[in-house]
Amino acid sequence: MALNETHDLSLTSWVTSANDSATDFPIQNLPVASFRVAGSEQSFRGGVAIGDQIVDLQQLAEKSIFVGLAQDALLACSQEDLNDFMAMGSQAWSALRLALSKALRSDAPEQDIIASCLVAQTDAEFKLPCTIGDYTDFYTSIYHATSVGKLFRPDNPLLPNYKWVPIGYHGRSSSIDVSGQAFHRPCGQTKAPDATEPSFGPCKRLDYELELGIYLGAGNALGDAIAIDDADKHVFGFCLFNDWSARDMQAWEYQPLGPFLAKNFASTVSPWIVSNEALEPYRVAWSRDENDPQPMAYLESEKNRSEGAIDIQLEVLLETEKMRSEGEQAVQLSQSSFKHSYWTVAQMVAHHSVNGCNLKPGDFFGSGTQSGPTHEEAGSLLELSKGGKEAISLPNGETRTFLNDGDNVIMRGYCHKEGHARIGFGEVTSLVLPAKQ
Repeated sequence: MALNETHDLSLTSWVTSANDSATDFPIQNLPVASFRVAGSEQSFRGGVAIGDQIVDLQQLAEKSIFVGLAQDALLACSQEDLNDFMAMGSQAWSALRLALSKALRSDAPEQDIIASCLVAQTDAEFKLPCTIGDYTDFYTSIYHATSVGKLFRPDNPLLPNYKWVPIGYHGRSSSIDVSGQAFHRPCGQTKAPDATEPSFGPCKRLDYELELGIYLGAGNALGDAIAIDDADKHVFGFCLFNDWSARDMQAWEYQPLGPFLAKNFASTVSPWIVSNEALEPYRVAWSRDENDPQPMAYLESEKNRSEGAIDIQLEVLLETEKMRSEGEQAVQLSQSSFKHSYWTVAQMVAHHSVNGCNLKPGDFFGSGTQSGPTHEEAGSLLELSKGGKEAISLPNGETRTFLNDGDNVIMRGYCHKEGHARIGFGEVTSLVLPAKQ
């Protein structure tokens, strides 16, 4: 990946809403999703966001105005799931991005043709953009790991392997759904500290986790490792990811094999995938404290040091049932950045495959909860409420330690820096329903 003409700040679009400085989707972004007109019986198909519109890639493919690899990529995007497009690799992804960028620029000769392929985002509904075969959740924020560790192991918050290994576990892909997901509070076993045996019922400590989702594109053959500097060829793009957690169930069940029912009941992704290429301008240097163990050779490279981190601003907002009924706006709970991650995406890919594990198009990584160095940058209520010991006061007088039924959690993300356009991820929302009993 490298900076190219698609990143040029001076580019504007004939889709005028894309030129608004506050939009998530300027011409420098061009994320993809799977959509259809809301309430219709149309097939889902690929779309690209531009301003407040969506370019219907199936309709555009039928116009045959693109040629070569870009047209081949369009045809792959005409399908309900984008796995085939993901499998085509970075050259195809870049070819389509460049062709769309040129055709959407102000005064582009293709304007009239593409204008006939636009659908307003307000008229659309979304599904998962691809079939997610396997899902691995990492644990890449040392600030989150330390804060949570202090709650359970005050004298030894970080386990010995954390600074050596990009920790992860394999999660459940079947319960991942797209933004707008509403789910019932999970039931399961919990055990109070003073109880002699566990009890069964709805979880009482429901929490969100502010994460990034990483979609894999072209895979690797079983037995072949992906070198750290080749990781970009395999990373298709990024989304916002809320990986819900039932903390009281988790505390009882996680030993000795880790997360299970406390994590597999729901996970929610934003509909748009922001490409790895679109994020190129926002890469920043990654470093490791000189007093910490330095990465092993397969997790180390000059490229990873110079541009392995990405400055993606992330925020969490809460809309309670009372706020909705009284017409009040959601309130921000925290804000952080992905640049604080202890492990980079390239290191995640390299470690996941170093044993010969074969990654496939559409496979999904969770970054782990993204908390920053200050308490206000915590990516979960577990941290913000210090394990439920300190209630969070909301402007309308309500308080929270963990989530109530009727709470709607909203996550947003964006990148911005001098000399480059602001690009956003849209948002991911999900509503907590009462438990089924």
